[in-house]
Amino acid sequence: MKIYFLAFLFLFACAKAGAQNETDTTDVAVFKKVEVEASFTGGDRAWRQYLERNVNAEIPTNNFAPPGAYTVIVQFIVDKDGSISDVKALTNHGFGMEEEVIRIIRRGPKWAPAIMNGKPVKAYRKQPVTFQVFAEFELSTYKLIAGEEKSVEVKVDRVKDEDVEVFLSSGKIRHDTGNKYIIKVDRPGKVILTVWITQKKKKREIGKVALEVK
Repeated sequence: MKIYFLAFLFLFACAKAGAQNETDTTDVAVFKKVEVEASFTGGDRAWRQYLERNVNAEIPTNNFAPPGAYTVIVQFIVDKDGSISDVKALTNHGFGMEEEVIRIIRRGPKWAPAIMNGKPVKAYRKQPVTFQVFAEFELSTYKLIAGEEKSVEVKVDRVKDEDVEVFLSSGKIRHDTGNKYIIKVDRPGKVILTVWITQKKKKREIGKVALEVK
């Protein structure tokens, strides 16, 4: 399974409009709208480069995330002195993605704070980061129900069905017909499905993926 780091989109939790804060005292308020937005030293381009160089793009693959695009959104506060605080995820895709983006934002350098009425203030920022996971195989479903048998199709392009082998980390799996397999897992949680293929008398693993069991 392969992963590609797609994009860093920039969402500003600020706007050139009237002040709107969470408290009535400017000294302790956290602003959602400011006159001058908080900015990373070097600007948006430098911020994008910081993320690209530091975020581990292989996190979803290492945690066996199913193929797809995952946009993680993390909110944080830029304090009056430019330090970062209250970093938290607004999404919950899992597979370590939110934790990775939070980790990199927390350890980053100081910013230039937002400005309101000519003074530095605390303000919110939001940062989306999109991960894309591609796989060499495709499943008909990535979800199972505990205690119930489920028919799952395993599709591998340009490979004969008889050259495909599928294994499960726990539970039971048996080949049905063609590219169909019957899977049964007794307990909720996650199980890892591994796909191998045989080509030119050589056997190789082409990927692993997590199946969610409810």
